[in-house]
Amino acid sequence: MRFLSAPIAGILLGILSMVGLTSPGQAELSSADKKQVEILIENFIRENPVLLRDVLTRLAQSEAEAAQQAAMELVYDDSGDPYIGAEQPGLIIYEFSDYNCGYCKRVFPDLMAILEADPSLRLVVKEFPILAESSVLAARAAIAAQAQKKFPAFHRALMGWRGRLDGEAINKMAREVGLDTKQLQKDMQAERTERILSRTRQAASALDLRGTPALIIGKNIVPGAISREEILSLINQAKVDKNS
Repeated sequence: MRFLSAPIAGILLGILSMVGLTSPGQAELSSADKKQVEILIENFIRENPVLLRDVLTRLAQSEAEAAQQAAMELVYDDSGDPYIGAEQPGLIIYEFSDYNCGYCKRVFPDLMAILEADPSLRLVVKEFPILAESSVLAARAAIAAQAQKKFPAFHRALMGWRGRLDGEAINKMAREVGLDTKQLQKDMQAERTERILSRTRQAASALDLRGTPALIIGKNIVPGAISREEILSLINQAKVDKNS
């Protein structure tokens, strides 16, 4: 008689335990009893292969859903993240963005128009600088601008910049929108700023996001730039889901 391997038997015994077919209060099984249980399990598998497959599929799906939920919790943890829009939002859109990303700049006007048309929305920008060293500098400056409550104007300036993005350009834009540049430089190097960037990197890794932009609207995770119509459709669906 061929017996089940220890890992498979362990999984199945675990499943039996989960459904209450084994009890921690029972005395340990003898070696002969354990072999008998393995025989019973093997016979059960032979007779019910589809059932076992379905159980394992559901288990894998459950684990994947739990992993995604944990990743989304990192996204929803947005303390200190810069944002534009409603102070008391009915719906929050999350955007993973890089100031050197041409596709981010392409979707920017549509997002601004959508926010202007719907005052119940908030756009939280998850600063995800992956394209250049100057991206990191700009991301730090954007987070620091949020601390002075001047992020919206600064974000518009950064997204509209068409020349070389460097420290000089960033300082120029900061002065133009009324930021205290000395405080900005201090906040850019603050530990809090690094924690915010690190949290965003962790969220992107957990969601397997490897580029920008990436939008999260309701339950939908959308890598890449999409049209205004597609964004609006996702917003409408998210509102329906939220109210259902």
